Amino acid sequence: MPGIAGIIDKNARSDSPQALQTMVKRMIHEKFYTSGTYENDRLGLRLGWVCQENSFSDCMPVWNEQKDIALVFAGEDAADESDIVSLKARGHDCDIHNATYLVHLYEEDGIGFLKKLNGSFSGVLVDLRDGKLVLFNDRFGLNRIYYHESPDRFYFSSEAKSILSLVPEARRLDDASLGQFFGFGCTLENKTLFPGISLLPAGSKWVFAPGPHVTKETYFSRETWEDQPVLGASAYHDKLKETFSRVVQRYFYRNERVAVSLTGGIDTRMIMAWAAFPPLKVPCYTFGGMYRDCADVRIARRVAEVCQQPHTTIGVNRKFFSEFPALAKRTVYYTDGTMSVGGAVELFVNRIAREIAPVRITGNYGDQVVRRAIGFQPLSLCRDIFNPDFLSVVQAGIGTFQAIRQGPELSFLAFKQLPWYHYARLALESTQVTMRSPFLDNDLFGLTYQAPAECAKSLDLSLQLIAEGNPVLGRIGTDRGMRYRPIPGLTAARHFLHEFTFKAEYAYDYGMPQWLAGLDHRFSLLHLERAFLGRHKFYHFRVWFRDELAKYVQDILLDPRTLQRPYLDGRRVGAVVKDHTSGRGNYTNEIHMLLTSELIQRHLIERA
Repeated sequence: MPGIAGIIDKNARSDSPQALQTMVKRMIHEKFYTSGTYENDRLGLRLGWVCQENSFSDCMPVWNEQKDIALVFAGEDAADESDIVSLKARGHDCDIHNATYLVHLYEEDGIGFLKKLNGSFSGVLVDLRDGKLVLFNDRFGLNRIYYHESPDRFYFSSEAKSILSLVPEARRLDDASLGQFFGFGCTLENKTLFPGISLLPAGSKWVFAPGPHVTKETYFSRETWEDQPVLGASAYHDKLKETFSRVVQRYFYRNERVAVSLTGGIDTRMIMAWAAFPPLKVPCYTFGGMYRDCADVRIARRVAEVCQQPHTTIGVNRKFFSEFPALAKRTVYYTDGTMSVGGAVELFVNRIAREIAPVRITGNYGDQVVRRAIGFQPLSLCRDIFNPDFLSVVQAGIGTFQAIRQGPELSFLAFKQLPWYHYARLALESTQVTMRSPFLDNDLFGLTYQAPAECAKSLDLSLQLIAEGNPVLGRIGTDRGMRYRPIPGLTAARHFLHEFTFKAEYAYDYGMPQWLAGLDHRFSLLHLERAFLGRHKFYHFRVWFRDELAKYVQDILLDPRTLQRPYLDGRRVGAVVKDHTSGRGNYTNEIHMLLTSELIQRHLIERA
């Protein structure tokens, strides 16, 4: 994803210019990216950046008027326009539509300006007056900074592959991290898959002054949110309504082409209910499949119609299968192995979404933030695909997870689930479009810590907010048949029917037991899947790995290189592949993880 990369020589001896160019080139994935570099031999700094053209950050580096403070920034800041107008009124030369005002916030408030930033971001501040550098990231750690530290040099980058290109000793998989990867689909505790490469903690401000010493501090403490008083139910409702209606406007005001990715659920509906824009101003789209219009498409189309906005269905078609090998490789490579090959679908549809608008407004994280949904859980994989010694490493990761799961639920969501588990999808989507979600707004997220117990996970509260923002939207059932003030019996019946069909489709696709998978294959000529698939989801990898993508799965996973990986039981992996592609079994999740780990080996390590 677009970001920053650099080398800091602690002894103020500049590194090779070619090294920085190598790091930056590893991050240029698309033709619509722009890039640049800044070097300061006196500070021992070589700094580069990559961003999407015409984005918020496409103005780097940003200097103050005296040219003694520079800022290189990646990501976005959802500021109130009035704050930027106030800076201009005090004589600062800046643009309200891009990041040029940020350096002036530092001039006015010092390093405390970081607390005011609102979004997913990272950056480097260069203060020539004091001869210091400050490396920082957002309070969630969602805009990642990978780093490798040696006695003489400090390497950092938004993408691990940039560091791998210069640090040969990191070009292998760390056993403990790989065990966590197979156990949870991600690494834990700010670790990465690569030894010697770590993640900058959330809310960091690391100060590099002349000499080898680095001051490693944070500018935000989670206790700031945790120690707030709990509100009463009525007061919380009123405050939530005021806050959401106010902050949602921050994500539409800039002079960019913006689109809303609508679903049939609650969270994008909340955005549409309170975002004030005129008819035909903001295009909407929904991701759909190849079998039929799923519930998301049908309902989202109606929501867009009520809001008088144009709507497009972006479908997954047969072309996806021919492009899958390249899409899977890019998915794993772009995200440094954090996103599984299943993300190939997301890459496919988000490329099309960019043609509609380069900025995508999404309801992602609403369920987690407003209703505290925990999705970060151990994976259930067939254990005998692993070497027995490595299996104990996988199991050790579960003990680590149980320890970090302790503490306030919202803080687990904010500072662990978001940056470790949800990062992968955001990283992939951000390679194509600029992602914005009002549910990560500082004001809104901080408020949810004040929710009383009866409101903390309330679906009715979210439905009520929709109805209060737009009564017509409140009367449209969600993809799960829910609506505010339901008709007794009718809504309950619709919800039951949805849950039944949704679970049936999920079971048919992912949770189908081995015996039933074999029976399903025997009747495959009858195309029974057409009765299940496509009603609620648009991707169906169990069937695809068995049929259209079977040869790809076999070519990768039955390759001797794969079967001889020391952490796998090659004989059992071969049996799993043959059972799934022949239709005798269902090993969808295992194939996802095995394909992903093998592509990490081939494209991030062996070809680094």
